[in-house]
Amino acid sequence: MNFTVVVGNPKPESRTLGVALAAAEALADSMSLPAGPAIVDLSVLARRLLLPEPCAAVEDAVEQVLSADLLLVASPTFKGSYSGLLKVFLDRLPYKGLQSTTALPLLVMNSSHHALAVGVHLRPLLVELGASVPAPGLAVLESELDRLDQVLGRWTSQVAEALGWQAPGWQAPGRAPALSGLY
Repeated sequence: MNFTVVVGNPKPESRTLGVALAAAEALADSMSLPAGPAIVDLSVLARRLLLPEPCAAVEDAVEQVLSADLLLVASPTFKGSYSGLLKVFLDRLPYKGLQSTTALPLLVMNSSHHALAVGVHLRPLLVELGASVPAPGLAVLESELDRLDQVLGRWTSQVAEALGWQAPGWQAPGRAPALSGLY
């Protein structure tokens, strides 16, 4: 299974990256995934995303996302929505390019007033790109970072249930079984 994490925070080594990595680890543990995820940290690509000439690193990141079976998309909340950096990157994906992908949206935010942004803004973007988004997104308040394990524990249980997770023959909704399977 190709598990990929995209982090749309323009700041290197951000809290969003830390939360996304912790969420990915919790998902991998709860679903007994055989390997850790590939990480696409957009802060590394930020300066190259709007250049008119092709960039191998950006194209590699796009290919990594397009090949994902399970995609965790994380962003800080800016102006009540996801980051512009994430939008610029996702705009590079073809229409319905995530049609074979199960996606999980995650937003890190300062205020609970923005908690709906996960379902109102980020989830529809992933659905528009063709992804299946069968589980609730995760809104992580900065005030919850000291108890992130508890927040992630509840969420990963919801995700596993929504995905109908059953090792070792699990497959994402709408996907043909992987030839290699899970071990």
